[in-house]
Amino acid sequence: MNDLIVGGMAGVISRTATAPIELYKIQLQSNYLKDSTMINVVRKEGLRYMWKGNLANCVRAFPQFAINYGVYKKCQKIYYHIKNDKIRNFLCGGIAGITAMTAVYPLETIRTRLALQMNQSHYKTPWQVVKKLNINQLYGGLKISLLGFGPFNALNFMFYNWYKDILNENIEKGNYNIQLKDNNIQLSNYINSSTVNLLAGGLSGMSSLTITYPTDLLRRRFQMEGFNNETPKYNGIIDGFKTIVKEEGIIGLYRGLSLGYLRVFPCLGIQFWCLEKGKAFLE
Repeated sequence: MNDLIVGGMAGVISRTATAPIELYKIQLQSNYLKDSTMINVVRKEGLRYMWKGNLANCVRAFPQFAINYGVYKKCQKIYYHIKNDKIRNFLCGGIAGITAMTAVYPLETIRTRLALQMNQSHYKTPWQVVKKLNINQLYGGLKISLLGFGPFNALNFMFYNWYKDILNENIEKGNYNIQLKDNNIQLSNYINSSTVNLLAGGLSGMSSLTITYPTDLLRRRFQMEGFNNETPKYNGIIDGFKTIVKEEGIIGLYRGLSLGYLRVFPCLGIQFWCLEKGKAFLE
């Protein structure tokens, strides 16, 4: 139960803290919606609407990351016999990510549609999204999401523990020093466990995102199918990738990636920091 609570709260806090950046990233990924821009959001709806869709996102994030972390910790006990830490963390993270994403996927679709509309033009509440969409639309993009989030989550846990070990090892050796004229500044003296958790989490998010980003972009496209006449429609995952490359070039698969880095570094840093702090507090 403690793992579920810690995972859920970490997901809610980290996503709320970075919600405006996530909204901007989604807008860049959905560039076919010409009116969906941050300037229009602030001008037509108000500053607080930079967090629009965040309530639905939190309703999604709590169970998703509670299940995610709970399953990850459970898998660590099941696969304890795997001695290679990287392989074990990758395997447990992948199983946890696929399980969590499948369980809460309709909430992800609801959140995306609420975030990309303007002035509540299509839906006023999450329940209206549920009533207007059929089951196929609610689960639109699930396959590509599992293909993307499974490896993303696996890489996250693998990279996080790896980066954390590297940072701690170098701190112990006193390797983080800066020589300024006659002064030798030992950064190791200013780096505590919280800093390590934040840095390791942020770096793990950037590393994982670099590898899996095109699947995240295509997932958003699938979630928005049927939203309006401007929304593209693809006949499956392969057709989606081929069409984007044909119409937008290879760079189209990475639309919004730079902003994704700006969002994922603090988001994953905060998430893993919350996991470590929450775990220590409840223990």
